[in-house]
Amino acid sequence: MNLVRTAMLLAFMTALFMLVGFLIGGRAGMMIAFVIAAGMNFFSYWNSDRMVLSAYRAQQVDERNAPEFFAIVRDLAGNAGLPMPKVYLYDSPQPNAFATGRNPDNAAVAASTGLLSALSPEEVAAVMAHELAHIQNRDTLTMTITATLAGAISMLGNFAFFFGGNRENNNNPLGFVGVLLAMIVAPLAAMLVQMAISRTREYSADRRGAEICGNPLWLASALGKIARGAAHVPNADAERNPATAHMFIINPLSGERMDNLFSTHPNTENRIAALQDMAQGGMNVSTPPVRAANPSRKSRSVPDTGLGRGGSQPPKGPWS
Repeated sequence: MNLVRTAMLLAFMTALFMLVGFLIGGRAGMMIAFVIAAGMNFFSYWNSDRMVLSAYRAQQVDERNAPEFFAIVRDLAGNAGLPMPKVYLYDSPQPNAFATGRNPDNAAVAASTGLLSALSPEEVAAVMAHELAHIQNRDTLTMTITATLAGAISMLGNFAFFFGGNRENNNNPLGFVGVLLAMIVAPLAAMLVQMAISRTREYSADRRGAEICGNPLWLASALGKIARGAAHVPNADAERNPATAHMFIINPLSGERMDNLFSTHPNTENRIAALQDMAQGGMNVSTPPVRAANPSRKSRSVPDTGLGRGGSQPPKGPWS
């Protein structure tokens, strides 16, 4: 997404934030919400990536404690012509991954311990190539800031119950009805984020990711495994932070598998079919295949980073 589209989305989220403030406390509440939103926009631009990584307790890794995984990302970044992003792992048995950062020079990719356990090196490479495509397409700034603002809007809506629940509150122009509206609008914030960010970015990232890693079928296979894993293994951190669901390669929340207006992601089967068509159509790859696709390097072990101990390995299931 370009800077204009990012600015429009931030303006929309700010307006929504102000609307909730208005419904809670009238003009005074709207002005307070505007000041808070302006401060959060500024803060989120510089710190939203750290907040998301912190929410999932992700730990940065390097070639010393995660040599194969780090090498995969390094090779892929070279193929894509991108600066080397920071590389993170977070402890979750659910196979999944996301990217974050305000621009390619300040970006990070994160994978779950479950992803490295459940997927082959080729599939891991395809997943990380997809995340690097988001970085290259500059999706990550919008993804991280909207996640932060949506969470703040939901929190403000919850405050409506405590600070706007007095039927005699003169600050609220709509009285108790305004409080109810604020409480209804807030839970819809995450859905509005899903609507605001076009799901076509996933198809675009799939296509570019396939070009970066060199084989669309690697990503097709990975998407199938991740979708089945996400359906069987819950992600407790994602359930507590539903506004971040759109950042992942596959929706980490339970349910939400329909390809409709309110879904965070396109239907996985449709994405797989598009990648298969891409392979059958003779993909024109301008970059060499990722070096990590050497069959002798196949390994499903989790790097010794201190993560994944004490039961982080995903249970055996049909996705593996």
